[in-house]
Formats: sequence, C-alpha cells, structure tokens
Amino acid sequence: MPRSCGTGAYRRHHDGAGRGHGHNGRVSPPVDLARALQPRPPSPLQEVQDDRFARRGVRLLLKRDDLIHFTPDWDTAALGPADLYPLGNKWRKLAPNLRAAAGRTVLTFGGAYSNHLRATAAAGRLLGFPTVGVVRGDELAHRPLNPSLARCAADGMRLHFVDRSTYRAKTSPEVLDGLLSLFGECVVVPEGGSNALAVQGCTELGRELRGPAGTVAVACGTGGTLAGLAAGLGPEQHALGIPVLRGGFLGDTVRALQEEAFGGPAGRWSLDERFHFGGYARTTAGLHAFADDFEDRHGLPVERLYVAKLLYALTVLAGEGAFAPGSTVTAVVTGRPDAPQGPQVEPSGSR
Repeated sequence: MPRSCGTGAYRRHHDGAGRGHGHNGRVSPPVDLARALQPRPPSPLQEVQDDRFARRGVRLLLKRDDLIHFTPDWDTAALGPADLYPLGNKWRKLAPNLRAAAGRTVLTFGGAYSNHLRATAAAGRLLGFPTVGVVRGDELAHRPLNPSLARCAADGMRLHFVDRSTYRAKTSPEVLDGLLSLFGECVVVPEGGSNALAVQGCTELGRELRGPAGTVAVACGTGGTLAGLAAGLGPEQHALGIPVLRGGFLGDTVRALQEEAFGGPAGRWSLDERFHFGGYARTTAGLHAFADDFEDRHGLPVERLYVAKLLYALTVLAGEGAFAPGSTVTAVVTGRPDAPQGPQVEPSGSR
C-alpha cells in the first residue's frame, strides 16, 4: 500500500504552475475519479514483418501499450483528452495507487528525467489531486528546469530538490519524516511507482498476453512492470526484462517486489543487462540510428530511453539465435517519443 504521512518542515522546492491546465494550455475538466481509474480494455497487439527476425524463423509482435487509452470509446467531456493521460505501464502502475490515494496528495520520487514524475504530475492535473515530486540533485534547484521537469511543474507538481545522499536514503524514517512534515497529509508512492499495488496492476498486462508468445519482453527501470508481467503470463511463457540502467541490482528488486505483492516468486522471468547504453537516460548515436531505421521500416515512432533499448536488445538476441525457429516474441511498447519541447524554464517560487 502507499504510505500515508503527516505534518511539519524540510528543504528547498519549486512550486508548480496552476492546476487544471493541460499540455498546450488546454484546460482539463473535472473528471469522475472512479470512472477515470477503471481498467482499460486490452491494448492492441500488432505483428510486424522484420527480416532480422523472419530469417531466424521468429515472429515479432508489438504489444501497443502506448495506445492503452485509445482502445475504448472515449468520453472526452467526462474524462478529459485521452492523449494527456499517462501511457502504458506508467498507467498500469499508477492507477491502483491512485485508487488507494482517493484524491489525497501524492508524494513520489524521481530523477531529472523521470517518466514516472511526469506521469504522476499529468495524472494529478487530469484527476484533480495535488502532487509533490522529490527530485534527486539539489543543484538542480538553481538551474533552469529541463523540459521534463518543466512539464511536471506545468502540470501543477510541486518539485522538491534534495541532495544525492539524502535521495539514496529516501526510504529511511528520518528522511521520510522530514519530507512528510513539510507537505502535510499525503500518500507516498515509491520511485518509479513500483510497489505491491503497482505490481498487482501489471499482472493484467501478462494476462492480456497469455498464449500468443513464448517470450514477452519489456524494458525495465524499477522492475515493477516485469514483476507483474511475469506473474500474469501463462505457465509456459517467459518474461524477459531489459534493464535501461546499469548496476546489476534489478534481480533482487524484482524478487522483493514479487514477495511483497504475491508472498513469493510468481512466473518465469530473467534479465539481460547488456543493453542499458551507459545508464538511464543515456543513448548513443548507434541507438538513435537503430531507432530511426525501425521507424522507417515499420512506421512506428520509437521512444528512445526504454523502447529503443528493448527493440535493439531483441534484434541482437534474434541474431544470436536466442529464440527458437518457429517461436513468437512479443515486445511491450510502453510509451511514445516526446513531442518537441520548448526552451528550458527558469525555476520560480519559493526556495
């Protein structure tokens, strides 16, 4: 469960812009929280013809979780614009936590380019609850906001910058008590949104994919999606995680998340840690060239920090003969590329 918190005083922060305004200045109407958070129908499953897989006798499917909000008939007047909702696994992890929060302030954590912070801020704006983002790196408080943090602030998130040693200790009682004393009554959601509720939410992704593929692969940040995906797949299926950050810690994290969510191991899964390209939010010219080529081949916009690394990894693995001839591999497309961003924004508000 998300952690509830109480009241008092802590560190420097940046107040977000006014609540209720969406991307491009669009105003989000009030929404029915219960209706907005109800489960979505299964996201589309798309087959792509790619000779790098076909020559090995492997069928490649894309689970288009980037289109998760575009499958149902959408009532924009009641729910707000579908394209402003968090996508894919971010939505699957956030929705159960937001149901538990029941409109209270949500406090969560992330780095300067955190998709989770952006997703939480967007959900807060759309659904009408306050959000606080605790950001790694107190030096950022004195710099212009990068486009990712600027988007959070525009969506009403209160940004609170802490030094890196404090951030590493963010789950300690001392740090949490200091944070929570500043921001009043709220619900704490962990970094990346990965907790027992999130993992349970991601089991539906696995259930949607039972049958068509022996291997289902997903890019991993904090491990919650992989933990839930593996639990939801059928007994003969295997979940493959491609970490997008280095460190070699994710296996222990996934095991701990499954213990918290299910009381023990659930499903078959493994990690291939060769494809992080230097770490989170890091890319290379070669990765961009691969993503550009994939877009040209298949007409699919490829997000660079997660999806490109996943697709690159699967292409390499297919070339290595990791998938048996006649097998099917499904790649979970968790997001879309960002729209072009405007200039960076100078932080304003209290320090």
